[in-house]
Amino acid sequence: MELPLFHLYGDPPDPRAFNFVHAETIPARCSLHHWSISVHRHANLLQILVIERGGGEIQYGAASAAFSAPAVIVVPPTVAHGFRFQSSTAGWVVSFTEDVARMFGDGSGDAIACLKRPAMDPVVPVAESAGIARLSELCACLNEEGLLSRDGFRIAMNGYLALIAIEVRRLVTSRDQSAAHLNDVVVEKLLILIESHFRSQRLLNFYAAKLAMTSDHLNKHVKRITGLTAGQMIRQRVLTEAKRLLAFSDQPINEIAYDLAYADPSHFVRCFRKDTGVTPRTFRQRRAGSLWPTG
Repeated sequence: MELPLFHLYGDPPDPRAFNFVHAETIPARCSLHHWSISVHRHANLLQILVIERGGGEIQYGAASAAFSAPAVIVVPPTVAHGFRFQSSTAGWVVSFTEDVARMFGDGSGDAIACLKRPAMDPVVPVAESAGIARLSELCACLNEEGLLSRDGFRIAMNGYLALIAIEVRRLVTSRDQSAAHLNDVVVEKLLILIESHFRSQRLLNFYAAKLAMTSDHLNKHVKRITGLTAGQMIRQRVLTEAKRLLAFSDQPINEIAYDLAYADPSHFVRCFRKDTGVTPRTFRQRRAGSLWPTG
């Protein structure tokens, strides 16, 4: 049976979500579901859970693990996950689309690169109480900006998210180094190649050749590790860049098409509409009405 696909848990999926940042306390949603969150997926949301008190159990893919405070849990997009929380659990859930990193100045994607990949163990213990207190404070500030919606709140939210992502990245890196636990080498190299070549190279055999693998072997390997094929990862990166250019530049749509190596603008329009449900022009018009001043 197909696993439920949500935007936020309980909300319908939104494949067109873009520049989305959200923070809420763990009890705010979980207490409504008797502290049990059924196994589900998010198509395009990355989530960070900050566990201040309590604990519980996470089901992550086909595995399960217990967790207790203080800890951080990282859930990348598309990964099946569910929770059973102790009723005493306190903390935060921060959810965001991965394109947001490029809006807070991380043009290369380094700040959240390690958070975008599935890890064998999503639970990251936090050794020092000061570390979890700092993360909780940042989450509270992010949440407050969203609730109050004061002038410049979107910029402030992205700033707080940047700090949260960097803090969690440091925790993950420290955990992985101390445990000698490394991310999958093939996926790591593929992501680097995609970031360097996605504007000009769409064909899977280009990336497979760079990795000394057949296209079929590369697709199967990446699907086993991430839940996505290598081809899907390439297309997702191109789509994210297309959205960014449409939303935050005045570049003509036909130029965007050629810059992203589409055969012609009509091909770009067809592919974009297939993935998002709207044309590039409609997407740009909708975004123009919701962007905040940058100066």
